Amino acid sequence: MRLLLAFISGVLLVHAPVLVLGQGPGGLPGVIVTEVREGPLADRIEALGTLKARESVVITANVTDAISAIHFDDGDRVKAGDLLVEMVSIEEHAQLEEVTARMGEAQSQYDRVKSLEASGSASTSLLDERRRDLFTARASLAAIESRLSDRLIKAPFDGVVGLRNISLGALVQPGDVITTLDDDSRLKLDFAVPSLFLGSLAPGVQVEARTRAIPDQVFEGTVSSIDSRVDPVTRSVQVRALFDNNQRLLRPGQLMTVDLLRNPRQALMVPESALLHRGEEHFVFVVTGEAPMVDKRQVEIGTRKPGQAEILSGLNAGDRVVTHGLQKIKPGAPVKIIAVDDGSRSLKEMLAAGKQTGPQQGAQDGATTP
Repeated sequence: MRLLLAFISGVLLVHAPVLVLGQGPGGLPGVIVTEVREGPLADRIEALGTLKARESVVITANVTDAISAIHFDDGDRVKAGDLLVEMVSIEEHAQLEEVTARMGEAQSQYDRVKSLEASGSASTSLLDERRRDLFTARASLAAIESRLSDRLIKAPFDGVVGLRNISLGALVQPGDVITTLDDDSRLKLDFAVPSLFLGSLAPGVQVEARTRAIPDQVFEGTVSSIDSRVDPVTRSVQVRALFDNNQRLLRPGQLMTVDLLRNPRQALMVPESALLHRGEEHFVFVVTGEAPMVDKRQVEIGTRKPGQAEILSGLNAGDRVVTHGLQKIKPGAPVKIIAVDDGSRSLKEMLAAGKQTGPQQGAQDGATTP
């Protein structure tokens, strides 16, 4: 490897450290080329966000009383309506029996007086009194049932419970935390985006997120909503994206690195090792013809990603550009193609394959010689 400083057509070109390749048959300089391909690309906006559960609630008591039964343990998954905790309700059950008996008697009295009033043996006012007694008993029953319901704490939705913070027999009061419940089947990720990108934000835009807890995995989601206000201090807008969490790898509260993918498109890409720079101008060497020769072309580059650069103009899909061996070539000169880099092998492997197959076949192991 060495730093390339060369004059090409009277212009000093500076290139990153490159590999010096040997010569091919007949003293021709050997090069490695790659084919220009079209692939998916998007401009990335980076941000940081915090995960939230799709639904999240702190389970507390509505009344002051002792715990009589616990029906869950730490980390259990529950369904909507599952009973989590029972509180002491002996007095309420006794009152329920009393009111139920009273309502049954009130119903009987009302039915009897109603039949008598129909035959003219009882007054309408007596029937109204019995109807009032029946409605009063029904209201008392509803009140008792409500008090009993307050002593049965149930899961409001499907999810996973957190740590249990109470024990059997403990006295709890309204506001005391019994446990938490999170619906983690789908997670929300809130993050801030500079307001200058508002034109690119819309529901449905794709995002990619990563977390240091699982460094090798990329989680894909979509923007679901955008805040209606821009923060006047930071000049940013809050964006919310949704992520499926079917494998339960993510948890609410995790910090995520977010890439918002705007302006998705198909683009021509070349390795950055193929680029030569002169000020703000960019060039590549293209191999053309049946007897391989190199042609220097000026190109316009767009978005960059690690090891790759987008080509806006100057190249077409299928063109072959030189990525290694740039130090010994010049425009219009013949070259020998040692290998075609398709991304499946390392440079060392391509050179080793070229040596093993001999000077005439070195380009045929993973490459072809024009």
